[in-house]
Amino acid sequence: MFRFFTIAALTMFAFAAGLHAQTPTPSPENVQGVPEIAPNYRSDERGLPELTRVGVDVAQQKALTLNDAITLALENNRDIEVTRKTATIAEFDLRAARGFYQPRLSGQAYYDRTTLPNVSIFSSNQTTTTGTLLGNTTLNAPLPNYGTVLSGGFNNNRVTTDNPISILSPQLNSSLSFSVTQPLFRGRRIDQQRRTIEIAKKNIELTETQFRQRTIETVATVEKAYWDLTYALRNLQVQRDAVRDAKRQLEHNRRLVNEGQLAPIDIVASETQVANFEQAVYDALNTVNLAENVLKNLVSPNRTNEIWNVAIMPVEPVEVAIPTSTLSEAVELAIDNRPELELNKKQKDINAVERKFYRDQKRPQIDLIASYSSSGIGGSSNPNFNPTFPTPCNAVPPNPQGCAQQQANLALLTGNPFSGIFANRYPTYRVGVQFNLPLFGDKTAKAQYGKSLVEAERLDVQREQIEQGIQVEVRNALQSIRTAEARLRAAAIARENSVKQYESEQRKLDEGQSDVYRVLERQTALTVARSNELRARIELNKAIAELERATGDTLKANNIEAKLKR
Repeated sequence: MFRFFTIAALTMFAFAAGLHAQTPTPSPENVQGVPEIAPNYRSDERGLPELTRVGVDVAQQKALTLNDAITLALENNRDIEVTRKTATIAEFDLRAARGFYQPRLSGQAYYDRTTLPNVSIFSSNQTTTTGTLLGNTTLNAPLPNYGTVLSGGFNNNRVTTDNPISILSPQLNSSLSFSVTQPLFRGRRIDQQRRTIEIAKKNIELTETQFRQRTIETVATVEKAYWDLTYALRNLQVQRDAVRDAKRQLEHNRRLVNEGQLAPIDIVASETQVANFEQAVYDALNTVNLAENVLKNLVSPNRTNEIWNVAIMPVEPVEVAIPTSTLSEAVELAIDNRPELELNKKQKDINAVERKFYRDQKRPQIDLIASYSSSGIGGSSNPNFNPTFPTPCNAVPPNPQGCAQQQANLALLTGNPFSGIFANRYPTYRVGVQFNLPLFGDKTAKAQYGKSLVEAERLDVQREQIEQGIQVEVRNALQSIRTAEARLRAAAIARENSVKQYESEQRKLDEGQSDVYRVLERQTALTVARSNELRARIELNKAIAELERATGDTLKANNIEAKLKR
């Protein structure tokens, strides 16, 4: 135990010694090596710059109503123009998808000449030269319903040869064929092409809804920017009125000094008040410049437009009718009007097309095929014909009956080949099926179908999330209106009372029952109250605009019909 207390005592002694060994922290007055910053600075300039805005000729004013600002924004806003271009792209996508069903004519035509060594025992020539002139055309016509594909072909060639065993030279071969392919299971209800077309149609509807959404957002943004500029300009006037009142008070106080009712030093406080209010004027002017540029950026088509050089003067009355809708009415209106929910519906429609397609892809691919062709042959007798084997015409002894039949058959071969085609002399008929079946099932199609089902569930959950978010926005917007309305009433009362207090304090000063500082304090409070009342009125207008946006009623409230230009 004694050992423990000894160790503890030594530890405490060492800690105390360390504290005494530390250098004490210097006070700010004792800090060395820190230079003073402009110790003798003072401003001797007493003149004030002009109340101007950069790049704006305040003598040129453009009166602008809220409707005018909205119209200019919808005509010139870059976001709106981008949405229009997106819609046009969607229309071209639909045209491209429908182009698959456009009948297509294909073909080829060429001439070739070939010389080959003789490898046949039936010819005594060392080489055989063959010339071919070919011309083929094919017409394919997929039908937009049931996946049916029709096709037809017309083939022709002309062959010349010096082969002595060829009966005809030149020999003309022609054929006319027709075929049809009909899916029995996969591809009969929907296929890749019809899927692309349906999705392209839905994308056009989607872009129209996106255009409406962008229009609502643009209008709401313009409304708020318009009211911000209205506040900035009116607040600038409030601050200028404050300077005027402060100068009047300064002159009044000087008369009181001359009359001996105030000390000369009291004039300093009044002059300081004037300087402070003049500073507030320039702050308010800067706010005007910022608010005006925001609005100009929304309504101007480009940076060289003349509107950048003029001063915008909002002429809309600030007294806007306050909506009286209840929460349930506002939420119901928002659910019916909000484009986000319509976008979700369009996405679900696209997903329905996807599910239909991938469900069809799980079916077996078995196609019914049928075709018909008719051929014809023609030409002229080969002058080099010299068979090495006996024929009915050169047999020994001769065979007159066989030779006559041979000559008749040769007559059928020579001449125009089209006669054989249209006489259906050499027809070919074909009917059957063709199939393409993956072993053990189509895993890819099943996976894609399962993915589309999960996507449908995701869109349902997303809709619930959007509806809940919309309800929150509507609730907040209604609460903001009520708060802004209450703030406006309180601000109006504060402004009225500030006027009374300021006038009362002035009378007390004239009667010697108050001092300059209280009068200036009341004067400052009056200016703040006027600015607060104006701000409360503008915030109420912005809250109304936000409620219109939250309920999707912005376009109707401003008599706007959002339609894409075709």
